[in-house]
Amino acid sequence: MRRIHFALFWVPAVCVQLSAASYDYWLTGNAADATPAHTRSGLLLAGGGGDVKAAWQWFVACAGGGDIVILRASGADGYNDYVFTTIGGVDSVETIRFNEASAAHDSRVLDRIARADGIFLAGGDQSKYVRYWKDTPVGAALNAHLRAGKPLGGTSAGLAVLGQYYFSALQDSVTSTVALADPFDQKVTLGRDFIAAPALKRVLTDSHFMARQRLGRLVAFLSRLSAEEKPGAARPIGLAIDEGTAVCVEPDSTARVFTEKNGLAWLVVPTAAPEVIAAGKPLVVRGVQVTGLGPQSVLHLDSLRIERPVSVRTVSAAAGELSW
Repeated sequence: MRRIHFALFWVPAVCVQLSAASYDYWLTGNAADATPAHTRSGLLLAGGGGDVKAAWQWFVACAGGGDIVILRASGADGYNDYVFTTIGGVDSVETIRFNEASAAHDSRVLDRIARADGIFLAGGDQSKYVRYWKDTPVGAALNAHLRAGKPLGGTSAGLAVLGQYYFSALQDSVTSTVALADPFDQKVTLGRDFIAAPALKRVLTDSHFMARQRLGRLVAFLSRLSAEEKPGAARPIGLAIDEGTAVCVEPDSTARVFTEKNGLAWLVVPTAAPEVIAAGKPLVVRGVQVTGLGPQSVLHLDSLRIERPVSVRTVSAAAGELSW
């Protein structure tokens, strides 16, 4: 690996690291643009805690084996070798690490994103993604990528920002205990309309789900969002994913689960408005349907119909706790 500056010319079939003040760039593979015969839209929703090879193989197929761009705001080029060598079948893997918000306006960064055949948002801190990318040329480029029918994915923090609604973590993370005790706690920072993936309309995504006991906070997030929506609007729903597990969403909005750790995906659907949702008070809500989905399940995100669910239960929240 050699470290050089962006002014140097591109050389095919190399491993290169390039640096600027506001970002770092790593390339593995062919520096010339690929011209895949076919790409198709798709969403790779990964729960963190380890990548899922079968899901990545699906993602690479969606991208037509072309150029995969990894976006992140921490870490380094770990995905380059994993995707190029372990997964294989791609023309190149490029990682762009954003060190400052100004990188979202850099023409060279925007050019690499525009040329990507598949884009994946790595884990880290989603508050940086919101601060660096929302309502910037990068945010616009991600949505243009979706409109062009190309695949987009994310894991952990990268997954957190893919839905119409999201937990921004602008005041750090928050536990289920805190969120259920007060859905308006200063750490419950929620947003909407960052990335416009049609299949994830109404959806708030979450990761590391069962390992970090996040059901309670997801119920609190959805209850608060529902209370703040316009009258008559459809209630927000949650799609949460366990560690070592991924959900792949096809162009027709059907979704399937892949896992390497016996994990599940979880569809969380409130069926009634919260009974108590006020600052400084514990949440009271009943009738929240929680459905577990495994590798044999099929989720139709357009209708919320589920084939072969693993488990179905109804939960309620009161006095700062969940019950079912």
